[in-house]
Amino acid sequence: MTEPSAPLVPSSPGRPQASSEARFEALVAEADAAPVDGWDFSWFDGRATEERPSWGYARSLADRMARARAALDLDTGGGEVLASVPVLPALTVATESWPPNIARATALLHPRGAAVVAVREESPLPFGDRAFDLVVSRHPVTTCWEEIARVLVPGGVYFSQQVGPASVFELVEYFLGPRTAQERGARDPQRARAAAEAAGLEVTDLRAERLRVEFRDIGAVVHFLRKVIWMVPGFTVAGHLPRLRSLHRLIETEGPFVAHSSRFLIEARKPDDPSTPLR
Repeated sequence: MTEPSAPLVPSSPGRPQASSEARFEALVAEADAAPVDGWDFSWFDGRATEERPSWGYARSLADRMARARAALDLDTGGGEVLASVPVLPALTVATESWPPNIARATALLHPRGAAVVAVREESPLPFGDRAFDLVVSRHPVTTCWEEIARVLVPGGVYFSQQVGPASVFELVEYFLGPRTAQERGARDPQRARAAAEAAGLEVTDLRAERLRVEFRDIGAVVHFLRKVIWMVPGFTVAGHLPRLRSLHRLIETEGPFVAHSSRFLIEARKPDDPSTPLR
């Protein structure tokens, strides 16, 4: 989600309910028909905003890519983030599991000389040991630390921005009700550290932030829940009409619905191989 060119103005609470219902139906129909493939959030321009983490993932990614010889981008989505990198290594490979994203990423990345490999979620990576000196991922579904450690060369680096615990749970709980402590604690960055270290990697950087998110109309909510499918599993407009109508009225009378995303940055290095002679 990006900063809007101009904020939407909430409707006056004094307007007739029929007008509000007409707006609701139009906004929901538009959002329900919009394509959700790829990882491009430009549809939200003017309709939703999300603060960006202070560390600047894309900028840091570009710097690391420029110095790498062989790089792997896991869960590339539609390839949008990788395609934004000015200089790619001579060997650049991306993986993706969702068929619509595979086609989109292929069209976007092949002209840049990057290969896109279709994989199954949580399956072993189809690459040999010590194949890459840089592995990256932005918002991976899962992180297979043992496989990352396997495909990294000694001295190689894994660099990733990930979704942290209880991200946008204000919206999740609006639809699903209170979540358990276990659900709220999932994706804890300290657990990521422990898993990386268990796989033999040295965590060299770990930072976390919570960031303000605003949904300025009900269409933005619908599109978000259709696109980020793990937030409200099985979400459909038809199955959630009462809560959608209630949230539409809330936004029109009180202004944007505010939530908070959770993000963490993790960088981990594979130790040098002591058996490798110095050059």
